[in-house]
Amino acid sequence: MDLKTAVFNAARDGKLRLLQKLLESKPREELCKLMTEKTNGATPLLMAARYGHLDLVEYLLEYCQAPVELGGSVNFDGETIEGAPPLWAASAAGHLKVVQSLLDHGASVNNTTLTNSTPLRAACFDGHLDIVRYLVEHQADLEVANRHGHTCLMISCYKGHREIAQYLLEKGADVNRKSVKGNTALHDCAESGSLEIMKMLLKYCAKMEKDGYGMTPLLSASVTGHTNIVDFLTQHPQTSKMERINALELLGATFVDKKRDLLGALKYWKRAMEMRYSDSSNVLLKPEPKQLIMAYDYAKEVNSIDELDNLIADPDEMRMQALLIRERILGPSHPDTSYYIRYRGAVYADSGNFERCINLWKYALDMQQCNLDPLSPMTASSLLSFAELFSFMLQDRAKGLLGTSVSFDDLMGILCKSVLEIERAVKHTLTVLDPAQLSKALSIILHLICLLEKVACTNEQDHFKKETIYRFLKLRPSGKNGYSPLHLAVDRNTTCVGRYPVCKFPSFQVTSILLECGADVNCRDDDNNSPLHVAAFNNQPDIMNLLIASGAHFDSTNSFKQTACDLLDEKEVAKNLIQPINHTTLQCLAARVIVKHNLFYRGQIPQKLEAFVILHR
Repeated sequence: MDLKTAVFNAARDGKLRLLQKLLESKPREELCKLMTEKTNGATPLLMAARYGHLDLVEYLLEYCQAPVELGGSVNFDGETIEGAPPLWAASAAGHLKVVQSLLDHGASVNNTTLTNSTPLRAACFDGHLDIVRYLVEHQADLEVANRHGHTCLMISCYKGHREIAQYLLEKGADVNRKSVKGNTALHDCAESGSLEIMKMLLKYCAKMEKDGYGMTPLLSASVTGHTNIVDFLTQHPQTSKMERINALELLGATFVDKKRDLLGALKYWKRAMEMRYSDSSNVLLKPEPKQLIMAYDYAKEVNSIDELDNLIADPDEMRMQALLIRERILGPSHPDTSYYIRYRGAVYADSGNFERCINLWKYALDMQQCNLDPLSPMTASSLLSFAELFSFMLQDRAKGLLGTSVSFDDLMGILCKSVLEIERAVKHTLTVLDPAQLSKALSIILHLICLLEKVACTNEQDHFKKETIYRFLKLRPSGKNGYSPLHLAVDRNTTCVGRYPVCKFPSFQVTSILLECGADVNCRDDDNNSPLHVAAFNNQPDIMNLLIASGAHFDSTNSFKQTACDLLDEKEVAKNLIQPINHTTLQCLAARVIVKHNLFYRGQIPQKLEAFVILHR
């Protein structure tokens, strides 16, 4: 074990004597260097502070002159916090004496993590009131919010730490401060079920405001199923009659889908219906739908007590009512609307009713693509769920189940929507594309193409499929590491796209159809690897021969001056199947000579030949 690791382990485990023995004879310059070096992303001081070793913290600060602000990676409850200063780690872990020592040694009380979380927010999160008091007494700023705009008061309310919330309010915390998405501390109380804290916030003049989705605290409580909050707020003077009705109906929908309690749902729906008819001169009927929805089996919302009573004989109709109510009240842009449509579809799939599942999922996917940003994780999750479902339906073990046949139209429809998602991302110039998220979307498309190859189709359908793939390739999308769709098609890592296996990669079939539809066989990734390099690294001689036959240059080099043949050096079986002499042309030999001898060629030969020579650098 090297010295750096030994020092790190001693600091983490609280072994002061061992640490002193390791460092006592080291020169000052080496000590300073060790204090700034990181193991697993953390400095020795950060580890000592995280685990509350006060004697080690003071030894590292005073004898070793460890930098008191140098942040790093630290783990809490399975989550890695990046850029955490030692004071943040000690505050989050509840080590008051370490907090006091770090502040005494000059730590900044408002220094933040990479997500802009302060030590005070860390202490509020885990309910360390003594540390909260101490930090505030030493000028901690109550209003510094994290990257999502969540303040110390908000997190205290969400976590149900009443004494901390009360202390922050007494110290002047802004009770109506809004996050990036527009929610307030009242929303956090509603989502967590903290009725006692909510009453306290209202005494401090908290306002019932809507968040970015148009959700009031009352509706937030209905969505999460906190009946205590709903019962309290439906009696509150700030709440209108229509808001109370919506909250009760939405709570009933939550009882159906989240609590799986149909009788409980019926109870709240009856309360709402009675409220609608409570004033005979002003009956509040539900709005007439513009059209009935096929995915909901053309269900229509009930509008009387008698119709409600009849629902109990038809559980499936009650579930459709819940979806209708949620879409009406929350709207299509709220994440819960499409989430529960997908959830209900998954329940149908589990029972073998794939047709109902597909119809619901298609409806949810259309909703997401109309309302969410391109390449939203929720949209990608929907596309992946389709790929996993179709893969299962095409397997032998699914035979004999209700409606297991996968039609070309079903698969092709989802492929078209997947390509549409890439088009939206490429054309949406205001969106900064996440390469990892784009890679996932591209991989899902390749899995769908692979599944399509297993489904019989007419000549006309085959033409439509290839036309769609051609349109997809013309977008020239590239994901993580600059991988094009063709790179992904020949890479084994493309197999791992979700929790369940869909198709296996590298795929000869997918590679073949991509090439047929116009994929650039010599395109390059960020390391200047062509698909041929990736196929070689994955030990795929058959795919390599296909690429070469389609015009790949066998002797072109990547950024590390490696040819595909070089990557096959340790793979003798594959190398015996690939004979370099069969794929080397006089053009290639000439290009190699020009590169080897650094001959001047730019501007002296046609641009097309220049590009050819560059491939051999």
